[in-house]
Parts: sequence; structure tokens; C-alpha cells
Amino acid sequence: MSDRPVTFRPVLIDTGVRAAAARTPGKVALAMGGHSYTYAQLVERIDRVADLAASTLGLGKGDRSALMAPNCLEFVEIVLGTAAAGGVTAMVNPKLTGPELAYICNDSGARVLFVHASLEALARATDLPTVERIVVVGGGGDYESLVAAAQPVCPAVQIDEWDLFSLSYTAGTTGHPKGAMLSHRSRSLTFHAMAVEFGCYSQDDRALATAPLYHGAGFAFAVAPIANGGFTEVGPPKYDPEWTLRTLRDLELTNVFFVPTHFNAIFALPPETLAEVRPRHLHTIISNAAPLPQATKEKIVAYFGEGLLHETYGSTEGSIVSNLRPPDQLRKIQCVGLPIPNTEVKLLDDAGQEVGANEVGELFSRSPYLFNGYWGLPEATAESLRDGWFSAGDLAVKDDEGFIYIVDRKQDMIISGGVNIYPREIEEVLHHHPAVREAACVGVKDEYWGEALAAHVVVRGGATLTEAELLTFCEERLARYKLPKSITFIAELPRNAAGKVLRRDLRDQGNS
Repeated sequence: MSDRPVTFRPVLIDTGVRAAAARTPGKVALAMGGHSYTYAQLVERIDRVADLAASTLGLGKGDRSALMAPNCLEFVEIVLGTAAAGGVTAMVNPKLTGPELAYICNDSGARVLFVHASLEALARATDLPTVERIVVVGGGGDYESLVAAAQPVCPAVQIDEWDLFSLSYTAGTTGHPKGAMLSHRSRSLTFHAMAVEFGCYSQDDRALATAPLYHGAGFAFAVAPIANGGFTEVGPPKYDPEWTLRTLRDLELTNVFFVPTHFNAIFALPPETLAEVRPRHLHTIISNAAPLPQATKEKIVAYFGEGLLHETYGSTEGSIVSNLRPPDQLRKIQCVGLPIPNTEVKLLDDAGQEVGANEVGELFSRSPYLFNGYWGLPEATAESLRDGWFSAGDLAVKDDEGFIYIVDRKQDMIISGGVNIYPREIEEVLHHHPAVREAACVGVKDEYWGEALAAHVVVRGGATLTEAELLTFCEERLARYKLPKSITFIAELPRNAAGKVLRRDLRDQGNS
């Protein structure tokens, strides 16, 4: 742009890491399982990946690649490196099946698939017409030799801060996930807001990243510490509560991100174990992805101490919207706090008018952290926005002090173990079974997972079907976390006069 001042520098996803490397090149930035990178080493690998993407793989500005891997150090450098070359990474849940991987690759138009060696067989057995090359990460794959052969020089590409660096696929109400377009600007500024709001991302802070890196929040809470000059220890792909507490204690870490299911696993440990591995250096705990029951909050405060817990509300599309700070945890019941810096929130009725205090309305937010829209879905983008304000479809109230309380979901999304599941996608699979006439899925209360996916199925006349047979059918088509925890066979689905399935009735049956 010709009107840019000479001092202008875009805020890019790798800017903070590069600045930290210039300041403290020998400091360890990122570690996992005994392996680590200093800031200087991390930036060199980011530059090599950028050169690999541009020179060897032929990825130009705006070209998409896909990344399917469990937590590993390479995950971070691949996303930041391809972004430094102007590319866009579609992050793929490593638990997905072949058809689910194919949908994301084909929808995004991914030309390259970076896949972990443990998932190579799945990738090669899947029809991926847009993918020109598969690069295998870890386990003796070709990734490491390609990185070693690349030049440690980032290509000269003009990248604007509103350009995309990632497509984060969210569960879709239409039966397919939608690619949320995330810009360099939105996530980089989110990292700054996190540092201000949580007060735990200074150069002296040390973080544990517990969540999967493919997930929007998992990636943000892993990269925010190193974008601000701190340190991140990446947790293993499978969450282990005792390992987590020991690591927090032994590495003297100062902050950690959890989802509610993590806390459930921690407090299921024997009392003697909890006493032995209690962390002593934490000063910030951040919870996100699903509401924390008040009883769990009380356990957290009793075990970890007062003044640590933050509970946030947000979405992939809206980033972090609000936060309930430590002083209010036991004062504001079932609350998600106040908007974070540079964020505005309003609650609207169906007519688009703001509701009053303690009245229910749909929550809309506006901030520099919003996504750019849904990839290839302008109508879905338009439906989620109102004059630049975004809504994830949640209904909420504000109290007299402006604190926000989520009261229901406008859509029928299920949050199980901190992961979003939309019933329609599972129902589409169930409906493909020849013995199934109708199916409806709902979330029911579960002490461990928060919500569990329950399927209600009507079998075709004359057909026979067992729960085991139907689960086997689903296992071939759905990731494990999307499988129904229970299947109930019923004569007919409850419907209203207009023929709409009464999901509330099904939820009430499951919760009774």
C-alpha cells in the first residue's frame, strides 16, 4: 500500500518469536520430551521450513498446506515457517479418519500434506486429489532431511497482517466442518491481549501446553508464551494428569492451560498422589473450551490456591472474548467474566435490539481478534456476523455489573471434554447405515466429560441392529471422540407439530 508510513511493520504470527530471538538467542524457547530449541535454533528452523515451502514444495503466497500430527515440536515450526513464506496451514485433528482428512484437504485445496509418521499409512490410503506431495514428519520420514537441505533464509514475501496463516476447521452444523480463516493480525494481537489479561507471559514466565496443538486454543496457549519471550513445554499427545502435575512441579512452571476434563482427571488421582506432586510455582491457571462447574472451581482453588484461576469464554472464530479473573471465581457463580482488552460485547434479541441487565440475548462480540470468515462459505460467514460483530450462537445474560453468563447454546452443539461436537455430522453417518431410519444425537450430562454424546435411533421396519454393530459402523467413518457414548433404540423420535425433532425431550430422557 502506497500510504503506509515508512515505519510500518505488519504484525505477523512469527514476529514475536523473531524479536525474542534477537533479544535472547541462547534462551530455551520450546521443549518437549527432553528435546528443546533455543530461540536462535527455533528461528533458524522456521526460516528453513519457509525456504522448504517456497523453494522445494512450490508453495506461493496464499497457497494451502495441511498438517496432521499429534503434539510435537515440528508442529510449531511448520505452521510458523509456512506462514513466514506466505502460506496457509489447515490444521487437521490427528484423530480423524481418512474420509474426514480427505474433506479438509479437498475443501482447503491443500497442495502439500505434512503428516506424522504414525499417520502416514492413513494418509497414503486416502484419496487426496489436491495434494501433490506428502511430507512425513518424524519416525525416519523425509521432513528432517528436507529441512536440513533447505536454506536458513526466509523468502522475501510481502505479507499483510490481515492475510491468513491458518485454516482452523470447526465442527459444522451442516454435517461438514467449516474452515475458520485466521489472520496473522488476529492471533498475534490475541497473544498481546493474553499477556495483558492473564499477566503470565513475560520473559520470566514458563508455560505448559497441555491441549492438542491442532486446536485453536491449544495452538494459541502454546505459542503465546514464546511470542512474548517466555518458555513453553509442550505436553504429550495423550493427557496424563500425574505427569502434568509432576512436570509443573519439577520444571517450576508458572502457568498452564486446562480444559475442564483435565481437572476431572487430576481430581480423580489418589489423595496421596495429589499431595506428593502438588505444584508450588504456579501463579496462573487458565480454563477454556467448556463451562467449569462451580464445585470444580472450589476444588481448584482449594488444591492449587487462591488467586490463580481464570475462566475464559471464546471460540475459534471470535478468539478469547471474556475472562473471569481470580478474585471473582467464587463470587460470580457460573460466570465467564468481563470482555478482555479491546473487546466489546453486546447481547441482542431476535429483533437485533440490545437487551437489558439480566435479560437473555444472543452474544455478539467485536474486537481485532475476530476471524476473517469461513473458507469458501460466504453465506455462513454472513450468517455469523451482524455489522462486523460476530456471534457463535450462544445465549447469555449480563448482570448489573456487566459480568457475562452463558445460559444456553442457540445451536445444538455438544461440548465433550472441551471439544465441540455437532450432532448433525454424527447423524449423517448414522443415517447412512441401511438399517437406520432416523437418528438424533444430543448431549447429556456426564460427570467426567461434562457432556456425553447420546444417539437415539429408529430402526427400519423388519431390520435388526445392535449397538455394537452400529458403533463398528461409526468407527470406520468418525474420529473416536465423535462416537456416541450411548445408543438408544426407540420407536419414533419426538417431534413438534411442524415435524422438528424435540431434542430437549431427548436430553431430558438422558438426564433423568
